[in-house]
Amino acid sequence: MLMRVAIFASVAVAAATQVPRLMEALSETGVPSAPVPVVSTAAPTPATLSALPYGQAVLMPDARGHYGASFRLNGKPVEALVDTGASYVTLNESTARRLGFSGSNLTFAYKVNTANGETAAAQVTLDRVEIGNLRVSDVPALVLRDKALSDTLIGMSFLTKLGSYRVDNGRLTLSQR
Repeated sequence: MLMRVAIFASVAVAAATQVPRLMEALSETGVPSAPVPVVSTAAPTPATLSALPYGQAVLMPDARGHYGASFRLNGKPVEALVDTGASYVTLNESTARRLGFSGSNLTFAYKVNTANGETAAAQVTLDRVEIGNLRVSDVPALVLRDKALSDTLIGMSFLTKLGSYRVDNGRLTLSQR
């Protein structure tokens, strides 16, 4: 529960930094500048990925305001939430094993602080993280025990390898370098 609150707070902070710019654009022109076509969902499912030019992805928030989508980690589909408050891409042990990390690959030697308190983590490197036609290679990630993490988080170790990421008109746009 605490982790969900932290995720929500991270998304709220990201959105709050963009609202003044949006309001300024609306007051000057009456419409937001440079609209980007996106596909929206009516159901409260993970956010929708829009079809865009190569190297770009746009996520729409779900009913709770979270930006989530089906990412491909090492070629395998994984539902994940974008979390600017997470230093690393973070996955639980079950997901890590499904991605091919096991036994000797998972040494829980690091102590990390999460929204739920301190826990042990293993460090791995994802060969690739993909969403739509955007692809990033060699992404550092942390693996937590299943009891410490239920959702996969796409954190700053992925986002900082992008050319840019921004929230505009409620849409999260990810752009490759």
